[in-house]
Order: sequence, then structure tokens, then C-alpha cells
Amino acid sequence: MQPDASSISLSSEAMTKPQPHADLSRRERQIMDAVYRLGRATAAAVTADLPDPPSSTAVRTMLRILEDKGHIKHEHDGVRFIYSPVMPRDQARKSVLTHVVRTFFDGSAEQAMATLLANPRTDITDKELDRLASLIEQARNRQKAR
Repeated sequence: MQPDASSISLSSEAMTKPQPHADLSRRERQIMDAVYRLGRATAAAVTADLPDPPSSTAVRTMLRILEDKGHIKHEHDGVRFIYSPVMPRDQARKSVLTHVVRTFFDGSAEQAMATLLANPRTDITDKELDRLASLIEQARNRQKAR
């Protein structure tokens, strides 16, 4: 018997696994967002990308802290440091989404999807809806195979 949509939830492993970006302050998260957007960036580029940026010294300090926490790494380009994320963007996306679903939707993927789809400001194309329908069908097939 297949579960109804309201019983769809994240696995218990996903619910209890520590989230790599859960320990970040608001400003650290903004810096990580900038580094992900930029891909590779100097402290000056990160500062320029931040809303209401702090001093360049503060940004460099926070970049060092993020590196100490294991979220970013740097390489030398002459005298400049070029920062990049340690975790690939796709993996970070999954981590953050798992955290959001766990925190705001009690682990229910169905509730999260329903909220996105019911929001009139969600701009979704027919192609994206077709892709979602295909993913739902694949999930049903996996469920049947269990």
C-alpha cells in the first residue's frame, strides 16, 4: 500500500544528520551566499557583493573564521587570497534544503512542495512542471519497488 502525500517526509537519517551550514551567523551565511554566487572570489569581491557590507577587515576576518570552520578554502594569487567553497554547490543545496524542510515543515517534503506550488509568486514553467511530474513518478516507482 502506498502512503498518501501527507505522510511523505525526509528519512530519519536526513532528519538527524548534522547540517554543515547550520552553525553560521547571519553575516557568515551572507558571505557564504556571496562565495557560492561568485564561485571564486577575493575578499574585495565578497565585500562588494554583500548587502550593507561591513569593513573589508571584518569581511577578511569572517572569511578566515569560515575557513577555520571548514566551509571555505583559499588559494594564493600573488598577494591576494582567492576564496571558494569547500562543499560543492549541489551538496550545499541539499544540505540547506534538508535543514529548511526539517525546521519549517516538520520534515515533510510534501508540505514544502505544496507551499512552493501554492504560492502565487512562484514562477514555474510547463517544462518545470513536467520535470516535477517525472520526478514524482520515479519516486512512486521506487516506493513500489520496496
